[in-house]
Amino acid sequence: MQYVKLNNGEKIPQLGLGVFQTPDGAQTANAVKWALEAGYRHIDTARFYGNEQSVGDGLRESGVARQDIFLTTKLWNDDVRKRRAKEAFAESLAALQTDYVDLYLIHWPVDGFEQAWADMEELYAAGKIKSIGVSNFNQSHLERLAAVAKVRPAINQIESHPYFNNQALINACFRQGIAVEVWSPLGGNGSNLLKDEVLGELARKYGRSTAQIVLRWDIQRNVVVIPKSAHRERIVSNMALFDFELSEEDMRAIDALDKNQRVGPDPDHVDF
Repeated sequence: MQYVKLNNGEKIPQLGLGVFQTPDGAQTANAVKWALEAGYRHIDTARFYGNEQSVGDGLRESGVARQDIFLTTKLWNDDVRKRRAKEAFAESLAALQTDYVDLYLIHWPVDGFEQAWADMEELYAAGKIKSIGVSNFNQSHLERLAAVAKVRPAINQIESHPYFNNQALINACFRQGIAVEVWSPLGGNGSNLLKDEVLGELARKYGRSTAQIVLRWDIQRNVVVIPKSAHRERIVSNMALFDFELSEEDMRAIDALDKNQRVGPDPDHVDF
């Protein structure tokens, strides 16, 4: 496993398991256990996903010590708008069956995020969160936050994949000392990304799966990546990224696939 160092000195495993749209219950708990068994030490969930309880079950049943796991959850939009960040955080802790999280993120830049950040700063100061950050923040949102924040975000979790590499925002975050984590790295549901001819050729060249090629591209871009899967074999396969390297030429070939094509919502227009 490789790690990215955050601006507060903490380290985040560069590969994690995402559990978006993994249903609450045994499917999520098993995915978490399988990932930890395969060597993952980073699990990413959110209050909105409705599966924090199952993530907590999987963590507990895995037998891996809590201090060896990097656990992320997120503050949902309704709780931001209702100014109940502290209450929502306490509810997430209870569901996850833990007394701290390693990373707590504002899920989307909705009205009230400045107050939510102030509340999160207090939780961070109290030691209940090891790092605080944001998700789906464009540069304009980061600038609004910087105007009021006492603590700089440790990370910004954003959409990024070869058809929407979002590299300009990634570069802007790096210049501000903010690490970047990418969601939907394999293009999301309904995407044809993994059938792309260029990626298929690279998969054959390196003797890897197309997914492994894409995830290795992310590793070499120095971003944290959280592919989601509830299938044991894919979870294990997605871990096999650290024993090969893409050439600079092949990195550029993947960069050139960008179509500026999102699969998720535009953070400038959040109406949910």
